[in-house]
Amino acid sequence: MLEVEKLSQNVQPGRILIADDEPNIRRVLQATFQREGYDVLTAESGRKALDLLRANDGTDVLISDLIMPDINGVELLEIVREMNPALSVVMITAHGTIKTAVDAMRLGAFDYVTKPFDMDELKVLVRKAIERRGMLTEDSAVKTKLRKTYRFDRIIGQSQGLRQILDVVSRVARSRAGVLIGGESGTGKELIARALHFNSPRAKENFVAVACIALSENLLESELFGHEKGAFTGALSQKAGRFEQANKGTLFLDEIGDIPANVQMKLLRVLQEREFERVGGNKTIKVDVRLVTATNQDLEKLVARGDFREDLFYRLKVVEIVLPPLRERREDIPLLVEHFLKRYGREDGRDLSSASAECLALLTGYSWPGNIRELENAIERACVLADPDQKELTPDLLPREVASQSA
Repeated sequence: MLEVEKLSQNVQPGRILIADDEPNIRRVLQATFQREGYDVLTAESGRKALDLLRANDGTDVLISDLIMPDINGVELLEIVREMNPALSVVMITAHGTIKTAVDAMRLGAFDYVTKPFDMDELKVLVRKAIERRGMLTEDSAVKTKLRKTYRFDRIIGQSQGLRQILDVVSRVARSRAGVLIGGESGTGKELIARALHFNSPRAKENFVAVACIALSENLLESELFGHEKGAFTGALSQKAGRFEQANKGTLFLDEIGDIPANVQMKLLRVLQEREFERVGGNKTIKVDVRLVTATNQDLEKLVARGDFREDLFYRLKVVEIVLPPLRERREDIPLLVEHFLKRYGREDGRDLSSASAECLALLTGYSWPGNIRELENAIERACVLADPDQKELTPDLLPREVASQSA
């Protein structure tokens, strides 16, 4: 159970709905929370609570008795979770129904208190519940902004190759099929992965990205699947892995060709069975995750050498998208330059908004082995080096290897 603690002072009172068939409990709770500055609604039944929730969509917390005559607290919780996932629900239970209250928490209840309850404890719970709703609302606003950011029409480029790829991505986004994104480093593989997620039915859920190449074998397994306390030296507490964090959303694994054999086997099982165990644990955890992977290697060659499982390869490659290098879509370079100038050309009081014809010719003619990432770095560097009153990007600001070409 919770300990009474002092919460941040910036939490503002909100609206509470109390659902309980005992009039005395409704009166006491209503009077208590009104004194705390909350707007309080009361309902004598589950059905009445639903009516009030439908009429008052600004409700922050529902305090519900577990046992009510028409719709019980668990049934009410299930309906409320469908209506308003951000609404925090606190259950009130008698000692004999604690197991049911714990089950309710598994269904999404915020917490529970037992009768006779400590009013200070309940106050703390309600304030924490409102903090949680605020965080969920903020998170929802961020995800709405991200959905706009990763709309297909906002991805920079008009080349035929890119448009064909985006057409495929727009169709694949609506499914749960696994996608393998290939292409050289810096071609925008994570951008496409994010576009897949934020244009899919999973857009309101988490997008979780993992750079597989950056982690050792043991760390990668723990990062993906989590671990139990004491599973290995340094595992001081239980940790949820990236699959759990991405549940109902999308998990993006970059540089999938670098994962070791034991992680490949465990990954295959998750794709086939949608379940796994944490490192050092024996509890089976079920997940619903769309997996998007990326690589700059030739996975078929890795399969032929025995370095990558063939069965996993075909599981990942339900749909394959190969991004062209920037040198094969040079007509997109002026658009990308304009985009990066908007991002970096106005920092620190500068007003760099265009590139000279000579500069643009050099940028378009260069081969860009590092692709879009290298181009972005070149434009950012040029903006940093430009005079404060300079309006146009000129060749002297470009990296030596770009400027030394014959325009």
